Amino acid sequence: MARHSWTVARSSNSAGSRRLSRRFFDRPTVTVARDLLGAILRNGPRAVQIVETEAYVTNDPASHTFRGPTRRNRSMFGEPGTLYVYRIHQVVCANLVTRRGEAVLLRAGEPLTPGLPSPSGPGRLCRALGISLADDGVRTPTDPRIRVDSRQDGRRSIAVGPRVGIRRAARRPLRFALKGNRWVSRPAVVGNRRRSPRGPNRA
Repeated sequence: MARHSWTVARSSNSAGSRRLSRRFFDRPTVTVARDLLGAILRNGPRAVQIVETEAYVTNDPASHTFRGPTRRNRSMFGEPGTLYVYRIHQVVCANLVTRRGEAVLLRAGEPLTPGLPSPSGPGRLCRALGISLADDGVRTPTDPRIRVDSRQDGRRSIAVGPRVGIRRAARRPLRFALKGNRWVSRPAVVGNRRRSPRGPNRA
């Protein structure tokens, strides 16, 4: 294993994992969405492994930034790695910002902390980790509480399919999930399946 990858910061929270840096997120959104699969999202002592994501890109009719900056979406125009949290239908959802106005929705996680409620689904993930609207704008590369850590866990089979829960641009293949993981949300991802490079942090 390399001593320090360019995609991670020089801090460690557990053996075999290091905090993902600003540079990790400052890449094409689809690349980040794929590479986040298998990474560890932490809020203090609570942790999940990210198993499902969706990409929201520039000129995307389904993105909250499609019509430009507003008070609600201002975190989407923040630094790479910024947490964008919003409420919809009484549910709180979390995104990680990549390039300006683009982000990755965190759709599901696999619980790593004993006793954690199900994080299968974007609202359940936030509820399980205790992420709230108050966390909107948190910079995960430097925040003392909320962070994303890398985990080198070998090759991963990734299922790719259309996004769900949206009306516009729903057919675009921008939903990614770890193939066969039981914590992936419903409906199942039924698209092309691709094998990723070794490790979760390569472009």
